[in-house]
Amino acid sequence: MRNGHRLGRQFGWLWGAYGISALGTWLAFGAFPLIAIQVLHAGPVEVAALSAAGALAGAAVAVPLGPWTEFRRKRPVLIGTDLARFAALLTIPVAFALGVLSFVQLLLVSIVVAAADITFRAASGAYLKTLLPAEHLLIANARFESAAWATTIIGPPLGGAAIGLLGPAATVTADAVSYLLSALGIRAMGGREPRPAHRETARVRAGDLLDGWRHILADAVLRPLFFNTAVFNGLVMAADAPLAVLMLGHLGFAPWQYGLAFAAPALGGLLGARLARPLVTRFGQHRVLVLAGTLRAVWPIGLAFPGPGTGGLLLVMGVELGLIFCCAVFNPVYATYRLERTATGRVARTLSAWAVTTKASTALLTAVWGVLGGLLGPRTAIGLAGVLLLATPLLLPRRATAPPAETEPAPDRA
Repeated sequence: MRNGHRLGRQFGWLWGAYGISALGTWLAFGAFPLIAIQVLHAGPVEVAALSAAGALAGAAVAVPLGPWTEFRRKRPVLIGTDLARFAALLTIPVAFALGVLSFVQLLLVSIVVAAADITFRAASGAYLKTLLPAEHLLIANARFESAAWATTIIGPPLGGAAIGLLGPAATVTADAVSYLLSALGIRAMGGREPRPAHRETARVRAGDLLDGWRHILADAVLRPLFFNTAVFNGLVMAADAPLAVLMLGHLGFAPWQYGLAFAAPALGGLLGARLARPLVTRFGQHRVLVLAGTLRAVWPIGLAFPGPGTGGLLLVMGVELGLIFCCAVFNPVYATYRLERTATGRVARTLSAWAVTTKASTALLTAVWGVLGGLLGPRTAIGLAGVLLLATPLLLPRRATAPPAETEPAPDRA
């Protein structure tokens, strides 16, 4: 907290908890597919199913958890989802040590983790809005973005070394422990949490499941932003598998070169997150949102053109640097937009609906691009994703409008 903006002890604990769990996630990056391939001798179809089916099923499980979270105190939900991820992930190294690990267990754990991830994000966004005044939300979101990119730089190289020395189960253990530490950090926050929004019945009704989507689709700014992020994130992630095949297979890059191509450009994420607030202060929130959202769509098509050798590696790194920088400026601004345009008593449902849709679209597009990569070749599949991404700026909000007034009273302090 050295840039003149002190957000308080409670935010510091929340930020630290996010950072440690993000580091654990990046340490274990790629561990599940590696375990499936090396330990369970799974084939490409099973590995793809583990990623896509786990994410889709986790998103489905998370649908009723959004409304359930809305009407409960958020800190216990945050701690509970952290502990659920800790317990689920810890079963993997235990089963591995006992020689009873199965593909079904990997799939079930991936479902639990995906559902808990969505619920945690929804609860943390709702809690953040009650924790800080509106003028500090962009600062807070920029710090979360900085932590995300910092752990992206550190985690994969350390995780890769740990997998080489100790095996993939070790990094899954580290990921599990990171969630335990996150839960302890959130527990240590102290302070008094606002009383959650009141509802007449404790039971989740069928209509509650759609409340988040209703709010998003009814808002003239959130609606295009929602479709923009779902399509953009899905297409960018869908191109990852063909890009891995292109670089590691067709172009013959070593695994360490492939990792370097994505870890080093993450420095652009740190710079972009740091510049987000100054840019908004100078040019305005809407202008920065549209410009960064447009520029980030220009870069991915360049990933279809790398050749072998140093030149190809530098091309990938340059494209990733530009893409990550623009995303790091865009992400905290759009996250702040969502919070500002959503009433306090509706944040968890809105963020849950947003995350469910994004995770589901990413899983579906990843599966489709896996098929396209096999049929058309990885370079063509990457290029097609890049061309489609060029159209995503059309989904950005066209006009700047003031955020609506709170339609529900802010919760009272208990």
